[in-house]
Amino acid sequence: MRDAFIDELTTLAESHENIALIVGDLGYNVIEPFADRCPDRFINAGVAEQNMTGLAAGMASEGYHVFTYSIANFPTFRCAEQIRNDVDHHRLPVTVVAVGGGVSYGALGYSHHAVQDYALMRAMPNMTIAAPGDPLETRACLRWLIDNPGPSYLRLGKAGEPCFHDSIPEIAPGRWVKVRDGNDSSVLLSTGAALGAAIGRADGRAVWSLPLWSMAAKADQPPQIARHSRITTLEDHLADGGFGSWLTESVAGTPAAACIQPIALSSEICDLVASQSTLNRIGGLAT
Repeated sequence: MRDAFIDELTTLAESHENIALIVGDLGYNVIEPFADRCPDRFINAGVAEQNMTGLAAGMASEGYHVFTYSIANFPTFRCAEQIRNDVDHHRLPVTVVAVGGGVSYGALGYSHHAVQDYALMRAMPNMTIAAPGDPLETRACLRWLIDNPGPSYLRLGKAGEPCFHDSIPEIAPGRWVKVRDGNDSSVLLSTGAALGAAIGRADGRAVWSLPLWSMAAKADQPPQIARHSRITTLEDHLADGGFGSWLTESVAGTPAAACIQPIALSSEICDLVASQSTLNRIGGLAT
């Protein structure tokens, strides 16, 4: 996903002169295409994520659409106050890009397990979460974010994720995208890199992806939920404050809430160091 992100961002930057990229002293062998072609709009802020976010907010207030880029927990939790007060509160066009969502960096331990980031970022009232499930959804998310600038969070896998779509899908906040046909009464709905796990569990059921969601998009969910008798959500995140929780909140207090069955990572993986596939299996996401 990260290669698709840089390729698409570099292409978009050629026709959008206000796109800028700030990195936190990482991304080497990935971000060079943008840095080489747009050197005047590329900044390495160093290992200083709070400053990176403040700089991004300042540039955004002057007309730039700024993308901050780092390993998942670093551009989010490490600078949560700057995201809350400087970016989200002022509705500035800053996209926080987190590479390695979920347990992509599982071998580096809990400091790199990005399994509470949805809970943090979706609590921001003006924030749009972009969680693509494959490289083509990554390109679709970027195009939507550029056309609709504002506070946003783009959560990427690490690298090597397969394409599940045949072409770049049409997306919008709250809009489900069908990925695999099947039984549409009992369906699987995923966000982000959990799409692969959803397809692996399909067993004849239809698979849907929701790559864009937000507080405001909750209002669009009841009519879509009503079309199905059972919805199993999947996410590489802890259950508390995650995607399944977000969907259930959209129909809280109604009978429809009972048809949603979230599958999320077990908290036991927080104490483990292992590969992404091993942690997803131990955590109950992958079979």
